[in-house]
Amino acid sequence: MVTDTPVRPRKQVKAQKSRQRTIEIIGVIAFVVLMAVILPLLLSGFRLGLLGRFLSLAIVALGIDLIWGFTGLLSLGHGIFFALGGYAFAMFLQLNSLDEGQIPEFFGLYGVNTLPWFWGPFASLPFTLIAIFTIPAIVAGLLGYLVFRNRIRGVYFSILTQAALVVFFNLFNGQQKWINGTNGLKTSTSVFMGQEVGSDRMQMTFYLFTVVMLVLMYLLCRWLTSGRFGRLLVAIRDDENRVRFSGYDPTGFKVLVFAVSGAIAGIAGALYTVQSGIVSPQFMDIAFSIEMVIWVAVGGRATLVGAVLGALLVNWARALLSESFPEVWLFFQGALFLLVVTALPDGIVGWLRQQAPERLRSLFSKPDALATYPQVELDADGQQERSEISE
Repeated sequence: MVTDTPVRPRKQVKAQKSRQRTIEIIGVIAFVVLMAVILPLLLSGFRLGLLGRFLSLAIVALGIDLIWGFTGLLSLGHGIFFALGGYAFAMFLQLNSLDEGQIPEFFGLYGVNTLPWFWGPFASLPFTLIAIFTIPAIVAGLLGYLVFRNRIRGVYFSILTQAALVVFFNLFNGQQKWINGTNGLKTSTSVFMGQEVGSDRMQMTFYLFTVVMLVLMYLLCRWLTSGRFGRLLVAIRDDENRVRFSGYDPTGFKVLVFAVSGAIAGIAGALYTVQSGIVSPQFMDIAFSIEMVIWVAVGGRATLVGAVLGALLVNWARALLSESFPEVWLFFQGALFLLVVTALPDGIVGWLRQQAPERLRSLFSKPDALATYPQVELDADGQQERSEISE
């Protein structure tokens, strides 16, 4: 007689996945309504501008979670890709605001009379929109290939990404003649689609576009991590040698996911640049790249939702504390990181998923309730008997 015992668990798993998918869809819709409809009506222009920047930082946090949380590669150099996306869009805005034949004003300060050759393609909007994510992706892919082909991982990978960050920071910082060096490229007074970028109407447009891009990047990361590719990334994180012995080459997968993560950071950098009004080598500051990792750690690694939540909470706390107690923020940030490492290693979302239900059950359970446990005993014939005892 054939039983249906193997079918029943499969149906239960499908039903559970269906419920989770429905909850996730409802959550995404509620997030969009909150960010795009409700908060613009409640917040002032200044607060809404801050929220737009934090949402763009949440995008780069998704890229960090993809490479660190799911693949186990801690990158301390994502400021490179973030800045490259910002510079690409800022160069277009600088050229788009000029009449034909003119060059950005800062070139005249350094005796440059002709537009450098690498600026020319950024006069095209289609080229710029593609370059915003392809240039960071190419740089990340090349860097990843040079590192991963030599099987460098762990702390050595983190050190190399931070070393690359220092190289790019000094390179951009010293190019006064070509990209205005330490002063950066200003975008707030540039013209885009017939309007000044810093105007209220344009800033609202960029804010809404940031909300849309955050949702799209979340869906992209969810798609990459939910199927066979995502399981392979987790396997690389947990035991790369076993993946290699199974016939897969982890190098190609790590290069690909690192390039995707860099592309996501480039998009975030472009959106942050137009909402902050400037892009400079400070985007490649070491502390800024470390902060990106802290956002993901606070929210919860390998959750995606935690990356967004951590970026929004930490940056909003920094804004509030910096306004009232500017000297306290660095101490708070250090204490927050210590709290996550010692008490919440899985982050806020990880704690809510794993430990919070048990804590709630222990709080609301009756201490004097009788618990019945099965016990297996042997009878005289050596057969198993099932009895129950009460405590």
